[in-house]
Amino acid sequence: MGGVRLPRRRPRPLAARRPRRLARQRLVRNALRPRPLPPDRRRPGGSGRSRPLVTESRDRLAAHTTQRLIADIEALRQHLGVEDWVVAGISWGTTLALAYAQQHPSRVRALALMAVTTTSRDEVDWITEGVGRVFPVEWEAFERASQRLPGERVVDAYARRLAGADREARADAAQAWDRWENVHVSLDDPGLRERGHLGPELREGFAALVTHYWANDGFLPGDQAVLARLHRIAHVPTALIHGRRDISGPAVTAWRVHRELPQSTLTIVEDEGHGGPGGSAALTAALDGFC
Repeated sequence: MGGVRLPRRRPRPLAARRPRRLARQRLVRNALRPRPLPPDRRRPGGSGRSRPLVTESRDRLAAHTTQRLIADIEALRQHLGVEDWVVAGISWGTTLALAYAQQHPSRVRALALMAVTTTSRDEVDWITEGVGRVFPVEWEAFERASQRLPGERVVDAYARRLAGADREARADAAQAWDRWENVHVSLDDPGLRERGHLGPELREGFAALVTHYWANDGFLPGDQAVLARLHRIAHVPTALIHGRRDISGPAVTAWRVHRELPQSTLTIVEDEGHGGPGGSAALTAALDGFC
């Protein structure tokens, strides 16, 4: 999840306030509020207006890259005639926001990020294999359903099966992946482990895209990795918000980003995991402060 918010423009001083002007003043204040601009990214779900969906054109899956998403965001900025903006993201959206800012540092006024990730290989291996130490029974079923080959990573096996031509194999892999998505965020709600993350109409496209990006290190390898390029945005005010109980993406990633960004703040929400009302409130407050 991610988005951008246009900064609030400073209103011009108003003349003496008279009752007849109150309605006009309310209109002015409303017009000066920040405008959120959530792009309809190339993914399943969203508004459904971006075409083709990955499930409708599987042969074009290879065209989905982080660089293309960054280009989409920049094209939107140019189309709107925006000089610079505040960029926000949650979970994968934080990776995309950071990568966009590193590519276009002069266009980002500030960053507001919750459930911070960089989609490094270490993070992907943790969420697909390491978390099995916390949920061993569920992970064993997840690993078995991957049908991985000798020496193959779990995420690579799922990416291979979800990109294949066998419809039944794709459906089985999508269902297993969908179930795992709920397992690793279930510390506070064990009942999630018995339910799927998405319905059948969305889970195959979601799983195909997630594994496609994760198996390719978020298309940010080596010296293009987010953690390797933080010096490019050292001047950007950044609010980082992360849940202490986030098993899916431990707080160490948010700490590593914070440590390299002198203009950043890090808020740890002690009683939440991968998002929650406390984190959302902190994100909203950060956006209001930047705008």
